[in-house]
Amino acid sequence: MSRKVSAHLFSSANGVVESPNLWQFDAFGPEEGQLMGEVIGPVTDVVIGRKLWQEWSEFWPSADDPFGQFINPVRKHVVSSTLSGELPWNSAVIDGDPVDHVRKLREQDGGNIAVTGGIDTVRSLFLAGVVDELILTTHPVVTNQGRRLFDESVPTTRLSLLSAQTTSVGNVILTYGLRPTE
Repeated sequence: MSRKVSAHLFSSANGVVESPNLWQFDAFGPEEGQLMGEVIGPVTDVVIGRKLWQEWSEFWPSADDPFGQFINPVRKHVVSSTLSGELPWNSAVIDGDPVDHVRKLREQDGGNIAVTGGIDTVRSLFLAGVVDELILTTHPVVTNQGRRLFDESVPTTRLSLLSAQTTSVGNVILTYGLRPTE
């Protein structure tokens, strides 16, 4: 049995997923917290891009809030072409193709696998079909700054809506999978 692989991103109404801390701060309610707990609770491995890993590895090791308690002990698999080998903070660089690495990782024993970013890592793994669930918490805000998860480089791709929930603070939590090709 293979492990579930998921990615969760905060998104603006116009699809921006970069730097959500600049626009999502006023719209995080109890449903969003519950979802975060449900998603990260069974996770034992995290796939993370180099830039985000470097940013987080400077902050989270000394944090003792609920996310720090989650992210610090899990094994982190870093997607990087510039780093190598074992890293601090329970981390190692993925040796070889990240898609192959996630395919092999999902067949090993353990809990769920979360893909936490960056944008290119989430996009490439989702489009390669190794991410089972793409969860977008879409905030009722439009921003003119930041990158989108699916930009003009992505060909038309059909998704399957797995679930949808509107929260008390006005966000919509959408869970997608890739639509199987026929």
